[in-house]
Amino acid sequence: MTNRFLIPLAVPMLLFDSDLKRVVSDTGSLLLAFGVGAVATVVGTLVAFPLLPLTSMGPGVGWRVACALAARHIGGAINFVAVAETLNISGSAVSAAIAADNVVVALYFAFLFAMSKEGEDDEEVEEPKQSTTTTTTTEKDLETISNSSELEYADPINLSSLAIAIAVASTLVSAGRGLTKWILPQGTSALPLISLLTVVAATVRPLFFSRIRASGTALGIIFIQMFFATSGAAGSLKLVLQQAPSLFLFSALQIAVHYVTLVGLGRGLFRLPFRELYLASNANVGGPTTAAAMAQAKQWKRLVLPALLVGILGYATATAIALSLGPILLRLPTL
Repeated sequence: MTNRFLIPLAVPMLLFDSDLKRVVSDTGSLLLAFGVGAVATVVGTLVAFPLLPLTSMGPGVGWRVACALAARHIGGAINFVAVAETLNISGSAVSAAIAADNVVVALYFAFLFAMSKEGEDDEEVEEPKQSTTTTTTTEKDLETISNSSELEYADPINLSSLAIAIAVASTLVSAGRGLTKWILPQGTSALPLISLLTVVAATVRPLFFSRIRASGTALGIIFIQMFFATSGAAGSLKLVLQQAPSLFLFSALQIAVHYVTLVGLGRGLFRLPFRELYLASNANVGGPTTAAAMAQAKQWKRLVLPALLVGILGYATATAIALSLGPILLRLPTL
């Protein structure tokens, strides 16, 4: 029931705020940093899988789990779930992957926090000189935009908004399933098309979706947690303990290559500030909420809203990117 009904509903609900026009206009250079981070995760997956092909998980399972972890390290947990469901990964494999990856992600977040500095005055990249008046105005404008956007994001959750969110998500799921059956081979998962339809709808009608995004997010998170709970209940603790070490090493190597590639490209090629690279990496690996929390904790006030938006962009794009890695991983030689 969870996989058949709740997960398809959770995917569009968590994408109600994926207005791409707003993402592009409000994120600035953090959008570029996030894109570099997504590329860095792809590189990390292509490096880690030949070295650690996860053969202990059974024939034909390793590359699927690698794709799911790539999705999580580009967008977040919702993308891991979408890829796992699309590729028919078993509950035991899902439980083992989540258990190992959660440890690696927690350690990585601690590393990012230790590396980053607090405050807005640690900019290490030279910027064009501006007059004092212009700079002051810009800072005030950014603060005003951030405050108004945060207030706008705090939509009320009530019975009406919950009902509308469920109805809209159900409509998008039905449309996605219908299109999938019409244009794609039989047996293909509808989740990628459901995600695409939701992103298009949220971009075309952002005001309508802004009224139900809080309710959609709340319900979507509950449904995702139910998926993890049922996957854990169906799994085998013995199997999780057997598979966790190789998954831990794979996830650690994947994220390590992600970090090195991100910093190398972000600093060496694009000259992006460290704090934006660290924040983009947090959005890649953890999603919008952890990225916004990091920006708030580090007192990067002008980056709180952009961090939230690029994390939402990760939700919108990570599933498709990770699924496209599957055919490539199958052709790679492994140890």
